[in-house]
Amino acid sequence: MEFRDLKLQYNKLKTDIDNSVLKVFENSHFISGIEVMELEEELASYIGVKNCITCGNGTDALVLALLAWGIGKGDAVFVPDFTFFASGEAPAFCGATPVFVDVEKDTYNISVKSLEEAVIKVLDDGKLVPRVVIAVDLFGQAADYDRLRKVAKKYNLLVLEDGAQGFGGKNGCQMSCSFGDIGTTSFFPAKPLGCYGDGGAVFTNNDDWADIIRSLCVHGKGINKYDNIRIGMNSRLDTVQAAVLKVKLKAFKEYEIEMVNSIAGLYSELLRDKVITPDIPNGFYSSWAQYTVVCKDRVEREKVKTILKENGIPAMIYYMRGMHEQKAFYGTGLEAVNYINTLYLTERVLSLPIHPYMTLGQVKEIADIIISVK
Repeated sequence: MEFRDLKLQYNKLKTDIDNSVLKVFENSHFISGIEVMELEEELASYIGVKNCITCGNGTDALVLALLAWGIGKGDAVFVPDFTFFASGEAPAFCGATPVFVDVEKDTYNISVKSLEEAVIKVLDDGKLVPRVVIAVDLFGQAADYDRLRKVAKKYNLLVLEDGAQGFGGKNGCQMSCSFGDIGTTSFFPAKPLGCYGDGGAVFTNNDDWADIIRSLCVHGKGINKYDNIRIGMNSRLDTVQAAVLKVKLKAFKEYEIEMVNSIAGLYSELLRDKVITPDIPNGFYSSWAQYTVVCKDRVEREKVKTILKENGIPAMIYYMRGMHEQKAFYGTGLEAVNYINTLYLTERVLSLPIHPYMTLGQVKEIADIIISVK
């Protein structure tokens, strides 16, 4: 069994993907071909924002947003402690200081209470200027932006939405990647919408920021790539990946997002009395980048993981440690709060296989194994 079966997905979409990619080969416009522009327009329309700028990967998307805002040395950027490394790496790469804050125990997303405590501590300390909060839509579910926005407004913080795992999720009618002042996503192959390599995108309604980001993506270009008006980077989504994503986006919108929610619903129905299943608050809709349960303790988690593996079923731990525990951040981050929920989760979380093309029988097989361990 595959954790996220990209082979099966390709076989389902093979004819359309092959034709789309062959068209790129025939035209030979491998960089900035028409497919890139068409994809950006389709993505902007789907998310509901004015501007989409594709780029090389999800990490670059975060960096590009921070650079567009002039974030750097002396700035504090608040980051959830329970997330993938890139969320904290991006501000550190820009010279800013990542300040890690705790998450909610039930949704795994950033804790607004912990965020405000961290902001107050940074202000009291007086060494850094609070500038940005990076809110991560973890495992497919949007953060609580209604509450987050109130704190951001109170302390004059920009909101950067890290929607690398959240693309396709929503709260009410509003789509993930549209909640932040700038939103970003990743098209890493295993993401809800993935290409066949690396890729990413930035979303914003601010035309000035969009223009800066477009410039930064291509060596700080002005009127063309040989007119360089700022220091930028080389971060472009190539045309082949755009051609793949155009096909996959159509399937994602038409049926994949609904199918993966059906799989998640069956998991929860079968497992809710045996382990702690994901909590999706009323009005929220997840894109299920991961289906993550919480075991009783580390021992139970390892037992479940081992027995699944013995039956040919992969299970993953996202994440084994909090950001404040990462060696790369020793001496660079500011520990402003305690991380009680992060530490609880890192000891207990386990992510199970999930993708739109799973069968009900596969879900039941996994659930039966977990139930037998319990």
